[in-house]
Amino acid sequence: MTDLTLYELEGCPYCAKVKTKLADLDLEYESVMVPRSHGERTEVEAVSGQTGVPVLVDEANGIEGMSESDDIVEYLEETYGDAS
Repeated sequence: MTDLTLYELEGCPYCAKVKTKLADLDLEYESVMVPRSHGERTEVEAVSGQTGVPVLVDEANGIEGMSESDDIVEYLEETYGDAS
């Protein structure tokens, strides 16, 4: 069981950027695909307060809904980069 959950949309370049960083750091995560329609993204909105993706949840570190791919990549590098 992993503490990391990534809310993403297939074909999203920002999501791909985060997934590349997760792979580079060899981190396991749960992927949650969101609907294309923003109006149907109730699960990601409940987590992050908005409907955009990607959104990262890191239960182990109290991150409940981080958005913005650059912020997520920086967070992953700072939090897990030195552990590898």
